[in-house]
Amino acid sequence: MGTVCPHGADDGATIVANSALKQLFGHAADADFAPLAPGRFAEPHARTAFLDRLASEGAVSSYPVRMLRIDAAVIVVEITARAEVDRQRGTVRVEALFRDVTEQRRLKDRSRDLYQQLLQAEKLAVLGQTISQVAHELNNPLATILSWGERLQEQPLDATSKRGADAIVAATERATRIVRDLLTYAKPRPSTRSMIDLNHVVRETLELRADEQAANSIDAVTALASGLPPVFADAHRIQQVLLNLMNNAEQAMVGAHGRGSLVVRTWHDASVNTVSFEVSDDGPGLAPEIRARIFDAFFTTKPVGEGTGLGLAVAYNIVKDHGGRIRVDSEPGRGTSFVVDLPVTATTGPAAAPRSRQHRATYCAAHRYWWSKTRRRSPAPSARRYRTRE
Repeated sequence: MGTVCPHGADDGATIVANSALKQLFGHAADADFAPLAPGRFAEPHARTAFLDRLASEGAVSSYPVRMLRIDAAVIVVEITARAEVDRQRGTVRVEALFRDVTEQRRLKDRSRDLYQQLLQAEKLAVLGQTISQVAHELNNPLATILSWGERLQEQPLDATSKRGADAIVAATERATRIVRDLLTYAKPRPSTRSMIDLNHVVRETLELRADEQAANSIDAVTALASGLPPVFADAHRIQQVLLNLMNNAEQAMVGAHGRGSLVVRTWHDASVNTVSFEVSDDGPGLAPEIRARIFDAFFTTKPVGEGTGLGLAVAYNIVKDHGGRIRVDSEPGRGTSFVVDLPVTATTGPAAAPRSRQHRATYCAAHRYWWSKTRRRSPAPSARRYRTRE
């Protein structure tokens, strides 16, 4: 391909583009085609960065860039190009070779995800046995402290001693909850699985969180796909995953903005035969170094005494035990999204709980609502359950 671009301008003249290049972008062989036009790049700044580097270095090799086909589909292209700058005429002549690497990138990303899951599984295996032993050893003394603390509360005490007894019981109950989380993380309880309706589990979980969401000015939106196939899973443990994800999202949004918007959606991917749910927030997002450790046991960004760092580790274990996977997508300042994929078993049996038509929603409706909330903030409703759209 040859093209001439006025230096610093936003357009240029294409000298020649072969039919294979036109086909790559979805054009007919005889169509007029400008592969380096501004609208061809998925990110507007990418074109400027590419041309600036080409002009300064004279050539690039396997330069990756996300571009748009005529049908608006995004493809990843590696460009090998050289440029000749005519400073008198103020033009840059570009000769470039485009190579579609979309599928290779997708496979590479999948391999990286599998590798990260393998590393996480190895870390869990190493920690699991030790944590289980320590937790069991702590149970007996904690039970003794709690028992005597509760007896002490029942005695006639002065105000100072009463506060002390209450503090003992409260601290012991917190330690007991931590031990319970440790045991869940290290050795999950035997699951009771059945064919469940994921949408039903989502609705029940949102009902559990509704009062606290209203108190914290969290506006929850659902986009639940109709006709989801049932999955063979433990409904209580899947609900635990949802609760952990929602709780983290709500705390992040309230801590950053004092309010927030939570989007929960479900869908079925027939190509890989999975049913998925996503929990997205418009909170502060995660830095790359935090995102890399988000599923590590005992890793937390919360202040000391406010978090054990086990919630997401437990969620990871539960999803892995169900043969699924959990992943996170987040950038600082752009919110966080957790996606859980669960395998669909080959069965025609009914789900454990029927769906109600009034709760069905379309992704498009929630998607429009979600972006309107992130682009312009409006006062949060004082009391809101969760919103669905027909």
